[in-house]
Amino acid sequence: MAKNEYNIIKEVKKLRSVRGYGTELISIYVPAGYQISEEISKLREEHSQSSNIKSKSVRTNVQSAIDKIIQYLRLYKQTPKNGLAVFCGNLSDNQSKADIELFSIEPPVPLKVNIYRCDSTFLLEPLEAVMDTRDTYALIAMDGREATIGTLRGPHIQVMRRLSSNAHAKVRKGGQSARRYERAIEESIDDYYKEISENVNAIFEQNSFKIKGLIVGGPGPAKEGFVKQNTLNYQIKILGMFDTGYTDEYGLHELLEKAQELLKEEEASKERKVIERFMQERVRNGLAVFGFEDTKKALESRQASTLIVNEDAEVHRVVYKSIADNQTFERIEYGGHRESKDSAGNKLEVVSESDAIGELLDLADAGGVETVFVSSESSYGKEFAMGYKGIGALLRYK
Repeated sequence: MAKNEYNIIKEVKKLRSVRGYGTELISIYVPAGYQISEEISKLREEHSQSSNIKSKSVRTNVQSAIDKIIQYLRLYKQTPKNGLAVFCGNLSDNQSKADIELFSIEPPVPLKVNIYRCDSTFLLEPLEAVMDTRDTYALIAMDGREATIGTLRGPHIQVMRRLSSNAHAKVRKGGQSARRYERAIEESIDDYYKEISENVNAIFEQNSFKIKGLIVGGPGPAKEGFVKQNTLNYQIKILGMFDTGYTDEYGLHELLEKAQELLKEEEASKERKVIERFMQERVRNGLAVFGFEDTKKALESRQASTLIVNEDAEVHRVVYKSIADNQTFERIEYGGHRESKDSAGNKLEVVSESDAIGELLDLADAGGVETVFVSSESSYGKEFAMGYKGIGALLRYK
């Protein structure tokens, strides 16, 4: 769900800014299916070894963090289905006074690493890796004798099928005529390519055709022959074809390396297309709105077809209290802006504030509206953030 994805993006951003006074920030990754009891046993060993830390304050903070993580893990009977990432350490600005805080994240796809690290920063790369992309791709590494089919999400490849064929094997033709022999070989090759297509079609169907596209690789001409046969479902888009030296699981990883630029362009293209369409609609005052209030109205009225959120956008619902008359009121504030006085010059106090973007994501999830997160790294993303406050929506109708 978009709300969960957004919460993880914000949490990672916050954790990335944390710096410890020494190596006292602890990161642990518990992979899917791993026993919680085993992780607790490992942490007890780390607690014992941490007694060798020379600095008394760092030693105390590390041991306190480990104790807090152990107590937290005891709340789980088993590891969540996708694993668990836990970050804990001293976040105090005052070195003489510790403030041990704990953060936990259940990732959107399964973690496959078991890590304990104690450092001056939190280890976020494994979590960022599984958040690297929201799209899934299909891969084939094949030649005339074998094919390996897999899916790719972020940096993670999952092998789905392994197929083999003798169609291209060099065999003696025996008593057959040359023409009959050639025809039999051609039919065998066609059957092999059809088998690959059937398996690829099935994987796309199982994923409701939400897989972005197919990338084909392998040594020799067989991959070209497969593509030319044109037996894939018409909804499947072939994104590219690359030469690789292998056709097994290693071949899939080799294919991923060769297709890096293509994949980056695919991700950038999705973001570029949605922002281009948004800006075109805004220029002609068409089917697009921006800003919190108008976007929220579009979601509530079911007019919105796509919610667009810049990953770095900060929109807060702030409750103020006037010191003069003790009255409270709400405002939507962007970025870090907070009012100190009202229009009459009376001092204001911030009573509470909450993340307003979460409200939009809840509405989008409830209404089945697609949410597209855009970064600030591209020129399109920057313009959307600066010119449109990082919040907008494409509309079905006005």
